[in-house]
Amino acid sequence: MAKIIHVGKGSTSYKVIVSNNSLTKSNLKEATKSSRKILIVTDSGIPKAYLKSLKENLGKEKKVYVHTIPMGETSKSFEEYMKILEKLAKQNFDRSDLLIALGGGMVGDITGFSASSYLRGIDFIQIPTSLLAQVDSSVGGKTAINIKQGKNLVGAFYNPKIVLVSTSFLKSLKDSEFSSGLGEIVKYSYLGNKKIKNILKNKANKVIKRDSKIMEELVVESIKTKSRIVTSDEKENGIRAILNLGHTFGHAIEAKCGYKNIPHGQAVIYGMQIVARISFLEGLIEKEDYIEMDEILSSLNLDTNFQQFKYTEIRKYLKNDKKVSSGKLSLILLNKGLTGYKTDKFDSSNFSKAFKIN
Repeated sequence: MAKIIHVGKGSTSYKVIVSNNSLTKSNLKEATKSSRKILIVTDSGIPKAYLKSLKENLGKEKKVYVHTIPMGETSKSFEEYMKILEKLAKQNFDRSDLLIALGGGMVGDITGFSASSYLRGIDFIQIPTSLLAQVDSSVGGKTAINIKQGKNLVGAFYNPKIVLVSTSFLKSLKDSEFSSGLGEIVKYSYLGNKKIKNILKNKANKVIKRDSKIMEELVVESIKTKSRIVTSDEKENGIRAILNLGHTFGHAIEAKCGYKNIPHGQAVIYGMQIVARISFLEGLIEKEDYIEMDEILSSLNLDTNFQQFKYTEIRKYLKNDKKVSSGKLSLILLNKGLTGYKTDKFDSSNFSKAFKIN
């Protein structure tokens, strides 16, 4: 049975529908009823069967176009963004038409940003195919592209019309993609969701095996947690910032790697480990607390070797973080309750020390 989660307030609110297969003809008909033309944006790594099924369920009465971009974070670029806009203009899309993002977080981000800026805003639908996109990037209305100075530095807050989550997509993911999404789920366990932490600590084997019932519960609980946070703070003026737990250092590591050969969720895993150690050095949590995080990550067969990086290698990238305001870096640390909170009061000398603690 499908689970429906409501996100946002007022005219920009939307539904997230989660089920084994949410791409039913009825769901798609309702979501696209006012549109004559649809542009599906996807990437070269998405199975052709997914695209074929989506086009069939959209029906023949719509004019459906497909725009495929190369897979990988480097495609979340100004050049690819312009290609999408040019295709929309060439096919004379108007404000009654819409885009569909079929893919992972990269596809969702660039499609959403294209929708937000074309004709000053047209509708778009999120159909996330990766675990990371299903539990995190498809919900909350953050859209963006990268520039050489940093990740997600150009973008907009722009909510989708609807998010259709099919957990059956998770079965075809590569292990690295699946693990990347687990990193974000672990994050939610440190943002107050005790149910998620209980599952991760006691049913890790079922998670690793991608048990359908367990995974659907984790996806739903993750979205519920994010929905609660973003609904209360849509433009990241307050509590929403805690969703960046692990992301400051994670983004710096991604930038250092040139956005290649490291999945976003894996970078966030390293970032959470680093932040947990900084929180310990700041006297906010105990040593056993960051050890517990490492144990949870290890029980899920996730890579915890953040010490392959040196602080001196990523320090310069921290200056380009979106969370720098008035020249000061804000950081999400963990408190005694093992819940993230935002602060710009910390001893930055603890950054380099954190990389040396086992």
